[in-house]
Amino acid sequence: MQLRNARVVLTGANGGIGMAIAEALCAAGARVLAVARRQEALAPLLKRYPDALCWVAADLTLPSDKRKVLAAAEEMGGVNLLINAAGVNHFAMLEQLEDSDINAMLAVNINAPICLTKLLLPLLKQADSAMVVNVGSTYGSIGYAGYASYCATKFALRGFSEALRRELADTRVSVLYVAPRATRTSMNSATAQALNDALKANVDDPQTVASAVIHAIVGDRRDLYLGWPERFFVRLNNLLPQLVDRGLRKQLPLIRRFSEKPENETLKP
Repeated sequence: MQLRNARVVLTGANGGIGMAIAEALCAAGARVLAVARRQEALAPLLKRYPDALCWVAADLTLPSDKRKVLAAAEEMGGVNLLINAAGVNHFAMLEQLEDSDINAMLAVNINAPICLTKLLLPLLKQADSAMVVNVGSTYGSIGYAGYASYCATKFALRGFSEALRRELADTRVSVLYVAPRATRTSMNSATAQALNDALKANVDDPQTVASAVIHAIVGDRRDLYLGWPERFFVRLNNLLPQLVDRGLRKQLPLIRRFSEKPENETLKP
């Protein structure tokens, strides 16, 4: 897909990965409709790219706000690239989560992208070439303790992407599923970041993820899994899940210890 003059709807545009993608798209010559609840974080980009970037305030859990996005996309002259990058996460054992936390993850991470994609599909099908990009996670392929509900939403998003790609196989709309590994963004709590440090996990910066996403879009990829050895573990989990079970079992005491730490307590490995 060519990005110059592409018309893009980008959700989660004020998040770490979303904002980095927005900047990369604008730099490539695309016109971007940034969807976010608040504008403050986007202000510098809106000032830098006044002709390429515009913002619509929307809570994607609300049907009325999804219709606002549709109206803004129509006003932009249609859309040929939809990037579902909005997401929320909570690091905690399942019994530590409130129902409201679980419902928020389900609403933002899976209900919103499915319903928004459905709403925008007629516009996407009108384009000569179009793409839906769903930003998932390595945790959409590997179930991980402390992230049971989050994993459930990302597994669902991966399944949705695969099925939608097959559903649209006889159209001009393609589907790209993106699976970043741990990324340095504000979506991760201090506890989650401390756990990553304790596990010596590889953590990418948002610009690295955005650059890979842009290359995958331009290259008309169908999926993108970031990071090594994470890509290897995804394959291993598919082939020998019991082996991965044993490896992750060793991390469980550490995960439990960090999940029980108050957010305002100093965290050490």
